[in-house]
Amino acid sequence: MEELKVSEASLIVYIHPSKSNQVSKDVPRELSSLLFTYSDIFDGVVLAYDINSLYKCAKILPGVCPYFGVNLKVNMLLFSPKPNMLLEGKVEKITHDSIHVVVLGFSAAIIAEKDIRAEFVMKHDKGVYASKSHKRHVIKKETMIRFMVKSFDEETLQVYGSLIPDNTRSIHFVG
Repeated sequence: MEELKVSEASLIVYIHPSKSNQVSKDVPRELSSLLFTYSDIFDGVVLAYDINSLYKCAKILPGVCPYFGVNLKVNMLLFSPKPNMLLEGKVEKITHDSIHVVVLGFSAAIIAEKDIRAEFVMKHDKGVYASKSHKRHVIKKETMIRFMVKSFDEETLQVYGSLIPDNTRSIHFVG
């Protein structure tokens, strides 16, 4: 799954002085604020982290309220879809002009009608996209599909996809 990657990072987490006796509890709390948000620094959505090492010494930052910085090494699991990458997801909804998919249980993906190859036709009465060349190849709600990434909106964590390439389809269909 090339859309998932692990990145090792050396970070400094800034802790309020009132938490100085709870550093081991406050560092994970601060790191948790990164979860399920897009980070330009890591070029992906932070899905999980694992603290490898927490250094014993910290640097006090002067100011009105002097925070202190704690150095640590962290492995981060990142979701980083790129254009032309293949993703898999579960179809949640089919409308007359789009297919709505959930990727990895949290990211929404939309495949617009113009991005669905002509082989698939919408069967309005059944709410499915059916292949004209393979009668058993249908895309309906709950189907797992493989699609190509056109773009990724970092702000909303939404993927825009395409079913035009020949290697995109229902993953249960082998044709």
